[in-house]
Amino acid sequence: MKKYIIYLLYLLLALPCFTACSDDDKPFLLTREPEEENQDGSVDENFDESKLVDGFNFNPMQEVAAIPDADKQLDIYFKANEESALYGHTEDCYLHAGIIVDGTWTCVPAAWDENLDKCKMSLITSNVWKISLTPSIREWFDSGDTPIEELGLLIRSADGTMKGLEEDYFTETSDSKFSGFTPGEVVEATMPNGLEYGINIIDDSTVALVLYEKDKNGNRKDYAYVMGDFNDWKLANDETSRMYRDEAAGCWWILLNGLDRTKEYAFQYYLGDKNEEMRIADPYSEKILDSGNDSYIPSSTYPESMRQYPEKGAGVVSVFKIAKDNFAWKNDDFRIEDKNNLMIYELLLRDFSETGDLNGAMAKLDYLEDLGVNAIELMPVQEFDGNDSWGYNPCFYFAMDKAYGTQEMYKKFIDECHGRGIAVILDVVYNHATGSHPFARLYWDSKNNQTADNNPWFNVTAPHPYNVFHDFNHEEPMVRQFVKRNLEFLLNEYHIDGFRFDLTKGFTQNKSDEGSASNYDASRINILKDYYNTIQSVRQDAVMIIEHFCNEDEENVLSAAGILPWCQMNDAYCQSGMGYQERSGFENRRFKEGWVGFMESHDEERTAFKAKAYGNGAVGQNLKYRMNSMAANAAFCFMQPGSKMLWQFGEMGYDISIEDGGRTGKKPLHWEYLDNPYRKELHDVYTKLLNLRQVKPDLFRSNYIVEKKISEYNWWGGRGLKIENGSDKIVVIGNFTPQTINNYSEISLDGVHYNYITGEPKPAVVSVPAHGFVIYTSFEPATLSD
Repeated sequence: MKKYIIYLLYLLLALPCFTACSDDDKPFLLTREPEEENQDGSVDENFDESKLVDGFNFNPMQEVAAIPDADKQLDIYFKANEESALYGHTEDCYLHAGIIVDGTWTCVPAAWDENLDKCKMSLITSNVWKISLTPSIREWFDSGDTPIEELGLLIRSADGTMKGLEEDYFTETSDSKFSGFTPGEVVEATMPNGLEYGINIIDDSTVALVLYEKDKNGNRKDYAYVMGDFNDWKLANDETSRMYRDEAAGCWWILLNGLDRTKEYAFQYYLGDKNEEMRIADPYSEKILDSGNDSYIPSSTYPESMRQYPEKGAGVVSVFKIAKDNFAWKNDDFRIEDKNNLMIYELLLRDFSETGDLNGAMAKLDYLEDLGVNAIELMPVQEFDGNDSWGYNPCFYFAMDKAYGTQEMYKKFIDECHGRGIAVILDVVYNHATGSHPFARLYWDSKNNQTADNNPWFNVTAPHPYNVFHDFNHEEPMVRQFVKRNLEFLLNEYHIDGFRFDLTKGFTQNKSDEGSASNYDASRINILKDYYNTIQSVRQDAVMIIEHFCNEDEENVLSAAGILPWCQMNDAYCQSGMGYQERSGFENRRFKEGWVGFMESHDEERTAFKAKAYGNGAVGQNLKYRMNSMAANAAFCFMQPGSKMLWQFGEMGYDISIEDGGRTGKKPLHWEYLDNPYRKELHDVYTKLLNLRQVKPDLFRSNYIVEKKISEYNWWGGRGLKIENGSDKIVVIGNFTPQTINNYSEISLDGVHYNYITGEPKPAVVSVPAHGFVIYTSFEPATLSD
């Protein structure tokens, strides 16, 4: 799947330019006799344009056409037809090429916008370009031990704005150096007892590798081997490489002996049958190396002293080490005290700091602690395709993505959060995986670019809407076992405090459409409860949050079981923040204990942006009023019962659109927002509200709300909320209109005496400024630190 993400980037960078021409303005077409000199001075004496077809041609002047040989020269011609963006182009073009290994472009000589002489294709006659890969394909790519079984090709103009073909072109090649190995007979043998799928540490010098491989119909590949540092990446029909077959278990397995317990070994599985051969990494790898991505990670994030990609690898490789690096946890006694009083900060590491990694986030922990959050929810950090992503394109679930740091960095970050009383929740993506996942690659339909119908883990077509990538079948016991094992691993290895499950609406095999996907689904409930019970069996305080958005009856069942569904209120808070009454009501039966409520998440348009772009009157025109409106929103959100979540930088009034640079594209940092007095005032309001939740947690229970006027119709007279628990009382009043509310009387102010934000006594006559709010309490703000 990585190559398709790369292709998308290429398409965005190289949209073709078309120019309409009249008959009098047809583009100039170069005319040249076939035997004239090329622009590089060479002569094509045997050139015969009649032998060319539209598009790419390989060694077309040879008498007998053959599959390109990796160890021979390859002459590549490209002929543009009238539909090509290059038709009529009269300049040299450039070849963008790579060796395709495991679906990934490798050994690419030049970036898209880099014009290397070796990649230049010369125009030899009208609409025909040529390049020769000399002295051989292998040497032209300088590919070393990388097998060359497929090439990916594009031809583009020098400025990159035009491509010869809209679709990337692929061609098979032969590589005798790699394919000279002949697999031997499969040896049947029962696995030793106690082995799990994946990498098993047996003792200080022995590791067992186990790969489950049986399709939905009970069939398997014809052979399986391992190649890695332990056997110099050599395929051999002996105990160093050949895997045994345990047919009853559906597994290939091998024992690796005589290993160095302190060495980090890289390896891959090599499997094949009459249709294809493949190298894949282990799906249970706790660390992977990827030549296509790792080289772009700064050394400050993943140091050069760490294990680098092996020269003889191809595609993604797995890594293991017998003597694991033991991390000394300092704050191992941290536990979540109240899952209904979590103040969660949703954070995308890429966009949170200058370095965009764990180091940058670590440097901001003082800020987050002072802000008053008691939980951080990291957007997906398990290995995903590419380095620049929201992370909802996972490919390896047991490995943390090196784009953000090393395994030790993740643990340091979590341990430091725990030391500050902050839980760490991981956003996990079990609805789907990309085509780079080993389970997907084992049984893949390359013609249709999807998992094959004999794949035991995936649905070919998702039975539910909203799906992306390849849909897991959660009714399949092997999928359930894989997810539960992953949950246990993350809790035990990284000491995290819970999970936010992405797109749990898709955890079903019942067919639905957008109109019925939210209907009550008992099978989906059972699957989610099974995962929650697994989490609870490891740590009873660990939380499970779900992005579900289903029938309220279903969510009530899940909430009663201890699972926390999301409650999204973006539309209402955007409306109130912009100063519009319609659809602005804050009442919601899910905005209470047992749910996680929020004004915005990574997935919604930013409330401050909408207020800036579309705000009513002064809100859209004046930063002061806009920030006041955002503060009023926060007061009603955080003072209602139940756990709450804020999206990063909402406390500063971050007003860059979610669509800036593309929906999932990198967003600009604006830490300087805090230098602005109006934004700093908003930040300080957030701080006071969040700290009140921590100091007075017992106030924020559903049965302590004694008065509530927060509907769409509570507009011109002001909105109000009164909370009372014994002698502790809070009254929140909000005014989202352009007029000051004088002598507020919608909700009783009996028993409250202090302005919580300013510390001043409550006046005899209460007024609420336009686009503003007040909070009155029965206790002095100064007593909160007592």
